Amino acid sequence: MKRLTIGLCAAALLLLTSCFGSKLASQQGGEVTGSGGKAFSEPAPYGMVLVKRGHLRMGIENQDSLWGKQTPVRDISVDGFWIDDTEITNSEYKQFVYYVRDSILRERLADPNYGGDESYKIEEDKNGDPVPPHLNWKKSLPRKPNEDELRAIESLYVTNPVTGEKMLDASQMNYRYEIFDYTTAALRRNRMNPEERNLNTDVTVDPNEKVWISKDTAYIDDNGKIVRETLNRELSGPWDFLNTYIVNIYPDTTCWVNDFPNADNEVYMRNYFSNPAYNDYPVVGVTWEQANAFCAWRTEYLLKGLGPAARYVQRYRLPTEAEWEYAARGKDGTEFPWENEDVATGKGCFFANFKPDNGNYVKDGNLITSKVGIYSANSNGLFDMAGNVAEWTSTIFTEAGVDAMNDVNPQLKYNAAKEDPYRLKKKSVRGGSWKDPESYIRSAWRSSEFQNQPRSYIGFRCVRSLANTTSEKTRDTGGKKRK
Repeated sequence: MKRLTIGLCAAALLLLTSCFGSKLASQQGGEVTGSGGKAFSEPAPYGMVLVKRGHLRMGIENQDSLWGKQTPVRDISVDGFWIDDTEITNSEYKQFVYYVRDSILRERLADPNYGGDESYKIEEDKNGDPVPPHLNWKKSLPRKPNEDELRAIESLYVTNPVTGEKMLDASQMNYRYEIFDYTTAALRRNRMNPEERNLNTDVTVDPNEKVWISKDTAYIDDNGKIVRETLNRELSGPWDFLNTYIVNIYPDTTCWVNDFPNADNEVYMRNYFSNPAYNDYPVVGVTWEQANAFCAWRTEYLLKGLGPAARYVQRYRLPTEAEWEYAARGKDGTEFPWENEDVATGKGCFFANFKPDNGNYVKDGNLITSKVGIYSANSNGLFDMAGNVAEWTSTIFTEAGVDAMNDVNPQLKYNAAKEDPYRLKKKSVRGGSWKDPESYIRSAWRSSEFQNQPRSYIGFRCVRSLANTTSEKTRDTGGKKRK
């Protein structure tokens, strides 16, 4: 056995020598030749287009005396990014809802209270070694459920006391996700080693100085209620930068009646999200918090299929206010996402779904929202960047706007704690909607909404930073277009 082991080691050494021999030989001359590696080719995301890095004069230069306040104007530059070619649709958001529903069902099917089928959960690898428990998505849900499985399925539904109709229990559709805050973790003041917190060698570093950080966490209490907390604690390790969120992700379908008192919009409340006829319409009634949860789920869903390449791919997120305006203006930086200053052709065909100033909503062919992508795309290949629904951004809303931002990849970000004043929970919303007049659908127009407020006229689209800037040299557009 010992001879066999020695022989295997010798063979392995010979193999390593043959693998690295040519590289080592090239370095024998004493020259620095660099350390190579296999290049990563970023896959083009489905339904997204590439917006190349560039410059933008951000803000409204020709101020509108009728409609608004003075808007700050500034020259900024942004890096390239992928962005959805349309707003997220009802159909796409339903995929998220159904994923959450099925994940809860798998948890219940593995629960001893509902039969305890352990095959729905993986706790060991193929070698029998323990792994963090996670759901087994390869295990199909039961087509002919037994009594226990049927109880698990029925536990996700409620019965309408008036009609007797069974409906998905929206209150249970809670999605838990974690986000590691790389930016905060990288700040010099948050280094674990006190000596690294100040590079000025004339400053005496106190090794006992405490560093305090804020950490978002969440849990579900005994009554099934989501409890969110922001903890202020002494820095103890890298896990302090891992933030946990639990969000109920079901859209607020009642926004159609709450947004418009004294209007008969019950038909939209009951049909807009549930009726397949509206599948290709933009999802609405989604808060900023729910939109962020969708981005986190989309990232999780993507990374499962990428394997080792996943380490390079950036996560999905909401666009910054600057990225949104840069993408909307198109390659020529126009005021609207089209080439001229008019909102319709000479023949009366409108370029977007909005409210003509005389209040005739149907003049553009729609009463409320319209299917995504039915109007022409801008020069970046993006649809509905004006009108249809306004869109959430990741940027907090301040009157200073771009004046308070950096001029390279500008962003103002603040994760408001639960106890923060409500005014600090405003986020920037861009693009205008089906209910807004012409002035509000300009690419530079800024509006705001509170992060927990669902609206029948606000939706969103996702972006993803480039993992490899060389992508800009090889591609003009991204993945396959949505139909």
